[in-house]
Amino acid sequence: MLVTVKFTAGVVAGHFFFGMLLALLLNRNFRGRAVFRVIFLLPWLFPDSVVALLFKWILNPVYGIFNHVLMQLGLIDAPLVWLSNAGLALPIVVAICIWKGYPMIMMMLLAGLQSISDDVKEAARIDGANLWQSFCYVTLPGLRSVLTVTLVLDTVWWFKHYTLVWVLTQGGPGNTTSLISISIYKQAFDNFNFGSAAAMSVIVFLICYLLGIIYRKVLEND
Repeated sequence: MLVTVKFTAGVVAGHFFFGMLLALLLNRNFRGRAVFRVIFLLPWLFPDSVVALLFKWILNPVYGIFNHVLMQLGLIDAPLVWLSNAGLALPIVVAICIWKGYPMIMMMLLAGLQSISDDVKEAARIDGANLWQSFCYVTLPGLRSVLTVTLVLDTVWWFKHYTLVWVLTQGGPGNTTSLISISIYKQAFDNFNFGSAAAMSVIVFLICYLLGIIYRKVLEND
């Protein structure tokens, strides 16, 4: 459970950081904006298994391009076993999941930004608000409903996520990337403890339900 909480917190935080940053960028008027929207959306269009296999190839210690580039730059002396390193496996898996999932957050926040009236933004500028004040007192309040829905969906989705992590590490090395979803799978189909797996699934459902209630209460009363 602790691994799952760390994984979910890291992935969701990364999604909202990069999603908000890119949404604010793509909300501006500049040449080629539609092209960049398509480019930044591409990671979300690839199936999870394809993304996992692609990064397993990139990070392969024998023929992976990532080690090759780092060695050419002189940053490492010998190839590293990225996904089999207990200290690196979880951060790398989190980084890959951030890359895979940020487009959904970006598009939802971008839709919310476009619903904020330009008159309100202009009024804030006339009143002397700088960019940070405008973001805190105009943009974020205008995105409150979108943020609530997006935060609930993203947290629940990645709290129970399975595919990417299973294909990348199968929960290893050891149990360093063993999420609750992987534990449920192993209990059910490796150990044939279907009762334990079903009980764990119910617990996951209750946790996700409570997270949705907490998020909604906090954001609606903020």
